[in-house]
Amino acid sequence: NLRKEACWSISNITAGNREQIQECINKGLFGKLIELLTNAEFDVKKEAAWAVSNATAGGTPEQVDYLVQNGCIKPLCDLLDVTDTKIVGCCLEGIDNILRVGVLAQERNPDFTENPYLHLIEEADGMTKIEDLQGDRNDAIYEKAVHILESYFPVEEDDDGLEDMDSTNSGFATAG
Repeated sequence: NLRKEACWSISNITAGNREQIQECINKGLFGKLIELLTNAEFDVKKEAAWAVSNATAGGTPEQVDYLVQNGCIKPLCDLLDVTDTKIVGCCLEGIDNILRVGVLAQERNPDFTENPYLHLIEEADGMTKIEDLQGDRNDAIYEKAVHILESYFPVEEDDDGLEDMDSTNSGFATAG
C-alpha cells in the first residue's frame, strides 16, 4: 500500500530533528497525515500515528501546537481503544507529549487557568479511554495511562454528600 509506505517514510523523518519536522510542516505533510490518521484503513492509520507521535516527541512547543491546531488529538484518542498495544502505546506517548507542551504553555501564559489541551482530549473522549486503559493487561500501557492521568488531569473532589450527614444519625428517617 503506497499510502502506508509514504506514512512510514514520513514517520522516519519526523523521528529526526526539529528541522526535519519543520520541513514536514512547511511542505504541508501534517494536514494529509492527520486526514489519513482520521479516515484511512487501519494499516495506514498506524503509520500516520507513528509519524504524528514522533513529531510530538521531537518537535518544539510551537511545532506540537501546530499539530494540535491541525486536529491531531481526536484521531490519536480514537486509536486508544484498538487491540494493537503498540499503537495504543504510540498514541498515549503522543498525548503525553502534547500535554507536556500544554503544561509549558500554561506556565508561560498567566491567562491559562489549566492546560490548554486538556479540554480537547476530554472532548475527544480521550480521558475516558485513558481511564479505561488503567485496566489494561499490558504493564507499559497501564503505567503510561496512570502517568498521564496523575500528571495532567486534576483530581476532582468526590462530593457524594456523605460528609454533610449528621454523625449521630444513621441517615435513615425513623418514626417517632
